[in-house]
Amino acid sequence: MNGNPALVLFSGGQDSTTCLAWALARFARVETVGFDYGQRHVAEMAARPRILDALRAPNLGEDHVLKLDVLKAIGGSALTGDMKIEMGANGLPTSFVPGRNIFFLTAAAALAYRRGIRDIVGGMCETDYSGYPDCRDESLKALNRALDLGLDTKFALHTPLMWLDKKQTWELARDLGGQTLIDLIVEETVTCYEGDRAHRHAWGYGCGVCPSCELRARGHAQFAAP
Repeated sequence: MNGNPALVLFSGGQDSTTCLAWALARFARVETVGFDYGQRHVAEMAARPRILDALRAPNLGEDHVLKLDVLKAIGGSALTGDMKIEMGANGLPTSFVPGRNIFFLTAAAALAYRRGIRDIVGGMCETDYSGYPDCRDESLKALNRALDLGLDTKFALHTPLMWLDKKQTWELARDLGGQTLIDLIVEETVTCYEGDRAHRHAWGYGCGVCPSCELRARGHAQFAAP
């Protein structure tokens, strides 16, 4: 157990829930931050308090929600506007929100600075992902350095899922919290780009066809295989 406090970027999705469990097992105090950026799938934000209640632990501290609706104002993404989720001409899915993780981590670092926190935990991953450039380890290392310089502080940015595929992410959740955490992820977390809470699958709720659902379903199938 690390005696330091930590701040977890917590969206209400599978990856951030697993990262929250990871942080609770390692840090003396854990705070969470979510971002309201005008996302279409508000089901994710609605899931956050339910998950936090289920994961209540002595070292789970304050939850924060920050508005970053400038991302919706910029527009051009299927996650913030009425667009079809498909591959764009630039080789990225239209669900890409330009600069989203850069905004998130900059806001999280500013909050952490004010809260006296230097350890920040995020669920970014470049093993099984949709190709977003701001999920890459190289991008995050560069941003970590920029935040250190800009805030004259030494932050430690932890990305425990960076080199895990989705099967391994399910395995990590099981190792951290057993079947109880697996059941919570299945029943409550939202990763579907459509925010679909109507269709229940073995791996959880979702439309079943968006890139995020496909990644989650494939990883769960591998995880659950004999």
